[in-house]
Amino acid sequence: MTNENTREWAIIPEPNSMTVGEGVVSLPYAGRVNESIAIGDGDYLLARQLVADIRSTTGLDWDYATGGMWPGFISLHIADSDASEEAGTPGAYTLTIDTDGIAIAGYDFEGMRNGVQTLRQLIRQNGAVLPVLQIEDAPAYQIRGYYLDATRGRVPTLAWLKQWADKLCFYKYNQLQLYIEHTFAFDGMSETWRGSSPLTPADILEFDQYCANLGIELVPSVSTFGHQYVAMRTQELRELGEFPEDADRPFSFIERMRHHTLNVADDRSFAFSTQLVDSYLRLFRTKRFNICADETFDLGKGQSKQEAQRVGVATLYATYVGKLCEHLSQQGHEPMFWGDIAIEMPEILETLPNNVTLLNWQYDPEATDEKIQLVAKAGAKQIVCPAVWGWNALLPRIDDAWNNIARIARYGLDCGAEGMLVTDWGDFGHINDPRMAVPGMIFGAQYAWNPAGDSAGDTAENDLLARISRVEYDDCSARFVALLRNASAQAVFTWRELVEYLELDDGAGNCNTDVAQTIPCLTERLANQGNALTLREARDRMMRNMATIIERVPQANRKLQQCMVEIAPIMAHIGKPGITAAVRIAMEGQLLLNRAGFALAEAHGVHEAHDVDDRQPSDYRALARELECWCEAYAKEWTVTSQPSELHRIQEAVWKAADELRHISK
Repeated sequence: MTNENTREWAIIPEPNSMTVGEGVVSLPYAGRVNESIAIGDGDYLLARQLVADIRSTTGLDWDYATGGMWPGFISLHIADSDASEEAGTPGAYTLTIDTDGIAIAGYDFEGMRNGVQTLRQLIRQNGAVLPVLQIEDAPAYQIRGYYLDATRGRVPTLAWLKQWADKLCFYKYNQLQLYIEHTFAFDGMSETWRGSSPLTPADILEFDQYCANLGIELVPSVSTFGHQYVAMRTQELRELGEFPEDADRPFSFIERMRHHTLNVADDRSFAFSTQLVDSYLRLFRTKRFNICADETFDLGKGQSKQEAQRVGVATLYATYVGKLCEHLSQQGHEPMFWGDIAIEMPEILETLPNNVTLLNWQYDPEATDEKIQLVAKAGAKQIVCPAVWGWNALLPRIDDAWNNIARIARYGLDCGAEGMLVTDWGDFGHINDPRMAVPGMIFGAQYAWNPAGDSAGDTAENDLLARISRVEYDDCSARFVALLRNASAQAVFTWRELVEYLELDDGAGNCNTDVAQTIPCLTERLANQGNALTLREARDRMMRNMATIIERVPQANRKLQQCMVEIAPIMAHIGKPGITAAVRIAMEGQLLLNRAGFALAEAHGVHEAHDVDDRQPSDYRALARELECWCEAYAKEWTVTSQPSELHRIQEAVWKAADELRHISK
């Protein structure tokens, strides 16, 4: 698609077939969009999207109408029944731009919506003068979904969720799921959701309607088995957990990711799970429901141990998930759940009902197709699930996201997967600003639409980064996302390592062995020493293990500062203050994290003092103050997209790090 006529503009996802002609077409100063009533767009949203973009880009004030008496320079209509085979695919469209006008023909409402988004991208980049072209386009995957964590630290505001849905529509996504553990205001469960800024039934009803108008299916997703950390720590529900005796342990980001499983040998657990399902599903128009059921690490190890020994862990898991799926099926709903446990225990795959969809997640940038092939050979329905790679980080790991998403999309298509669901997680408090996930989200849009294209090698990635810079960020230099990628590569000491260092302290000055067991360099030592590891020894060992990496800090911070210098004028010219502030806060925060890691390593005798960015890392008090000042700026930026939710936990972790630095200085 790259030639003389298309060099200065791009379309994402890249169309399957496009012919660019000679010349250009000028939009009339007093034009109209004619949208056929047969499209089924009751509010004429698609016409209004085009009119709004024409006004914001060119200043021209267009009209819109319907019916044969009101012809428009832009015509939106349902395709003729004798359309080509590709045009007859759900979601397909054709777009024609020539001197006679602009016509979009969609196979259905979704096809029309998709064609309108392509035209909007062209208008935003070219203004009132568009290229002559002909596009025939259709998606590879019928389900192109996005999965947003709305529970592990951030609860997005409804206003921001609507903005995100608009963006998903713009890149032709047609499904969205919000991940919920404890951040929904279920009746009778206030002890679970109190203080979390929970979403409400009214929020969901309003957002479900908003998404439907955009052609996006909002699918309910709630944890019903694993990931019940907050609920299992309450007075009312703790007895349903595998380890109720641990309910009063201090809160831990790390333990939240591991110890959270229902005791499904207790009949009350099924009543609890179905209460969540039954009350939540009634707020959505879709028939799909994601019960999650992933990472049930403690299953069969606590209160259910005796039952697991009797029937086996796989049977215990499969029986419970099967009951939940049957419960949904009886109500006319289509269950989905995460596939990690079923894939680890393949005998479970043979027990799945025909209407169940397995969400097959794989986040390794170098993932193979083995697990996707396994599910396909078992005859189970699956949706493949890569990730935007933003969790535990201030800056998105763009290379990892691209490798993971492009790879998984191809594997899924080869194995007959029904769709792709791109995941965006917020482990460890969701420090990752959701706006940082936009490049990864757009990777998903490209490869869910056309995964079979040239998607191998640095050239393909760099080309896509440049196209994203143009289409999403209005960056004529096409360098914005590449610079963001380069900056993320300088993350030496990350939020994850800081949290691990802090949470090795159990709150009483002793080593938290549950946390230590999640850190590879400590696992073998714990096994050999019978858990005899002091806090000081654990932290010493952790920092020594990072010695080679930590030595990169001075060089990495110099490179990161150079990225900040180069990206600043680009951000000034694109005129998007929101993303400008988010990027600046993220980069400044990573500079400080790198310096904090360097200072902690020095305090543990890992290396001699060195200058870092012309400052002495041994000035621990100055670094502590900088962290606290940065945290205040970060907190203000948090409110742009999110409710207060668990911001206080991130603040407390930063303050604890600052206090550790001050303690070292004594």
